Parts: sequence; structure tokens; C-alpha cells
Amino acid sequence: MKVLYLDCGMGAAGDMLSAALLELHPHPDAFIAEMNALGLPGVHISAEKVQKCGITGTHVSVKIDGLEEHEYFHNRDREHAGEHEHDREHSHAHSCEHEHSHEHSHTHGHEHSHTHGHEHGEHSHRSLSDIYAVIDNLNLPESVKAKAKGVYKVIAEAEGHVHGKAVSDIHFHEVGTLDAVADITAVCQLIYELKPDSIAASPVNTGCGSVKCAHGILPVPAPAAAHILRNIPIYSDGIRGELCTPTGAALLAAFVNEFGPMPALKADKIGYGMGMKDFPKANCVRAFFGESCSYAVGEAANPYRDRICELSCNVEDMTGEEIGFAIEKLMASGAVDANAVPVTTKKSRPGFIINVLCRPEIKEDLAGEIFKHTSTLGVREKICERRILKREIKTLETPYGPIRAKISEGYGVRRFKYEYDDLAAAAEKHGLPLQELKAKLPASF
Repeated sequence: MKVLYLDCGMGAAGDMLSAALLELHPHPDAFIAEMNALGLPGVHISAEKVQKCGITGTHVSVKIDGLEEHEYFHNRDREHAGEHEHDREHSHAHSCEHEHSHEHSHTHGHEHSHTHGHEHGEHSHRSLSDIYAVIDNLNLPESVKAKAKGVYKVIAEAEGHVHGKAVSDIHFHEVGTLDAVADITAVCQLIYELKPDSIAASPVNTGCGSVKCAHGILPVPAPAAAHILRNIPIYSDGIRGELCTPTGAALLAAFVNEFGPMPALKADKIGYGMGMKDFPKANCVRAFFGESCSYAVGEAANPYRDRICELSCNVEDMTGEEIGFAIEKLMASGAVDANAVPVTTKKSRPGFIINVLCRPEIKEDLAGEIFKHTSTLGVREKICERRILKREIKTLETPYGPIRAKISEGYGVRRFKYEYDDLAAAAEKHGLPLQELKAKLPASF
């Protein structure tokens, strides 16, 4: 199973994630050329090797009409405010209610708002539906477009929550939008082409301190990023600055299956996606890509360790017969196990939780079968490490014909159990009660 693990010890931003994944791609130059042929107006993407704390990695640059986003807003602000010096970062994913807030994910920049008049014109702002139209016109697979729009919707919903506005009322500055769309579509397309079976990530370092905006001084992480990072493990190790941007947070929320320590894997590629700013620690996202394995830290190969995917969903409007039929179909489709647990759901309605265990490499197929055979609208997914007993099926020749048995061993335990289907067939053939037949068979072998 191919595993992608993202080390977010210095946060996450769209350009850093795309750069880290680009280093995993077998043909990075060709990928950059493909991105530049997508049809994003005025956008040019490039990649260059840079060093942070002596480590070489890749920095991805997005230019709109020849300027990077922070250069565009720096020049514009100088025109509006005079030739004074200022050190402000911009947030390309933040909404613009004529108090424009531009997140510059390349620099892990602060969320900063600028109050302007209307001289930019309405053409310089895009609504979420406008952004969807831009994405729909790109030469990308439909599944990549859908994922990219989903990521932007998460950002828009976070901005709407922060500003107390409907998503339809949230607008983004055109330059920042194109920068963000380039980052988001690059990450979505890279993951589509790399095809990892599972994506995990470390807890996310958000940085600390505060940021200035039009409404005052706000804490790090910025409100939109904080909203997106709900239910994701986050921390700060004291580095001052905004390390996790709303775009980075939304991409992690969209793609990562689990957050925690690195799972056991044999990484054949490691990518370093570099930010622009310098910190005491290397400012990068690190991506590990390789095959999962049954090794644990400090242990040799362990045949009693395994990884399993647990899919689950809630249903309220299915009969027992329909659930039984669904479980049969799920087992026939390759599930390791499937069961239904009666529960009381919202509004005190009786329902069931359907749980399915499967190999991680067939989780997408099994999820499709769950949607096909149940009434659920959503399937939860969790990759689990498990301890197992080694299992083996043997056939025992008996006076009642060949009967299979499962032998399980490990952790000082040995278990023996006849296969029910064979027992039932033999009991039927010889006209014996099942318990009587079992009593006549050897207890082990």
C-alpha cells in the first residue's frame, strides 16, 4: 500500500505542499509545463531549488502578470500609502469586503487587511461561483476539479463564519484568487497523479503571536485557519509567525485521513517544499512517500502487526432485511468483516451504525458499495494499526468427509476452529445435529 506522510512541523501552506509533492513526482518539469498550460489567465508557475538551514528543497513560485502576489500588493500599497517602508504579508485566501485581506502562503505571512476605496472596480473581486467557473474551465480531470472546488468551499465557509456572512457574500481579490487556485489545483493534481492509497500527517504547527488586520490585532492562527483546523491536532513550539495558512489548512482537511506519528513505511522518495521566509528551523513541509510495512520503531519485522481500514456510516431508514442484504454484498466485495450495531440517533430515532473492515487498497471500492447498498449520505474512514494472530486454513480428513479448520497462533496463543459451512454441510449430509457432529471430531490437530 502506497502511503503519503506529510510532516507539518513548520505548518502548511499551498505553495509548500505543492513543492513537497512536486519533488515526489517522477517528471516535475513536465508537470510544471502542464500546469502552465491549464489556462489560468496571466498565471505562470515555476519551481526552483532553494536552501533552508542547509537543506535543499523546492520553492514553487506563482506569478500573475509577471508579479508574485506579495509583489503586486506591495506595489499597490506603495501607490496608495506613499513610498514608506512596510513589512506586511498578504493572505490570498482571505475574503475581500473592501477591507482586503491577502494571505501570502509562500511566506507563511500574516493575515493583514487593507482598507481601500472602490477604484479597483468590481472586476478585481471574485465570488465563490466565479472561482468555480475558473476551475471548471481548466484542462483537468473532473475528479480533480471537484476536489479543488471542495477545498475552496472550505475556505469560503471559514471566511463566512469568521465575518458572519453567507458564503455567497464572500468575495476574494482576483490576484490572490488566481494565486490560490494555482496552489490548490497543483496539490489536487499532484495527489491525483501520485495516487497514494493513504495520506497521513503530523500534528500541525500553527506558529504563535498575533497579526494585524483592519479590525485590530488578532491571534495566530488567523481566525479562518483556526476554524478550518477544528478537530485537527495543532500545537505551537514558540516560533512567532503564521505558519499554517487557511489554504494549507483546507488542503490538509480535504486530503489527510489521519493525523499522528509517522506510520511504518519504507519511503522511496522524500520531498521538501520550501517557504520563502527564514526561521531558526528549516521552513518546509516534508513529504514521505513509500510502501507501508509491518515494522515499528525499535522492532524487527513483526508478522503480528497489520493495517486495516475501518469504514462506517449511520442509517435510520433501512429494515433489518435490507441491512442484512447490504452486509452480504459488502462481504462478497472483499470486506474482511462487516456488522451493524443498533443505536439511537438524532431526534431519538432508532438506527444502525454499519461498520466495515477492509484492506486499505480497496477502501474506495468498498465505500462505493456502501453508498450503493445503504441509504447513507456519508462514509467515515479510519486507518488502524492492529495486532493480529497468524491464521492458516487446513483441511482435516474425517469420517464425515473433508472439513476445513482455521488455526490461529501468536502472542503465546493457539486457537483451532472448524469452518461453519463445512460443519453444516457434513451434519446435513449425515443427518446429525451440529453439536453432535462437532463432538465426534478431533478438538485440534
